[in-house]
Amino acid sequence: MFNLVLFGPPGSGKGTQSDKLVAKYGVFHISTGELLREEIAQKTPLGIEAKKFMDRGKLVPDEVVIGMVDSFFEKHKDAKGFLFDGFPRTVAQAEALDKLLDLKEMQLDAVLALQVSEEELIKRLLERGKTSGRSDDTNEEVIRKRFAVYNNETQPVADYYKKEEKFYAIKGEGSVAEIFAALCSEIDKRIM
Repeated sequence: MFNLVLFGPPGSGKGTQSDKLVAKYGVFHISTGELLREEIAQKTPLGIEAKKFMDRGKLVPDEVVIGMVDSFFEKHKDAKGFLFDGFPRTVAQAEALDKLLDLKEMQLDAVLALQVSEEELIKRLLERGKTSGRSDDTNEEVIRKRFAVYNNETQPVADYYKKEEKFYAIKGEGSVAEIFAALCSEIDKRIM
């Protein structure tokens, strides 16, 4: 089993590359945002709990998110592995994920971080904003604030995984194919 985190700021290409990695390696894609929406739509106990927080404009607590990840693992016991997209976002989430993986007798094999310059990210997001319908992709000031939040919250997560010797920076600029090849090269070193 191979488990990895694909890490990177908004607009770094995580969604595009996740789809390609899932197709190539046969791992299950875990997006905590999608898990939240599914659990809420299915009115599961975790979904109902999450919705209470979201309706009050609050972040869903880590233990609820980890519960949803655990539930996803249970539904996919025969998986070849999992690709975490944009999670964990905090050190507390990283520690909780490690504990859950230990309980499942699994481990996180790699954290691949897409490195993209802020100017390139702004360009990508403004372009995406023309078609995505996301208002937060159309305003450069809002985009820059999102990067500041991302950098403040996630740099400690990067440092956490660097200490674990699981963090690998990948150049996230170039063609989709070039970036994919760089990601695959890192993954192949760890699964061969």
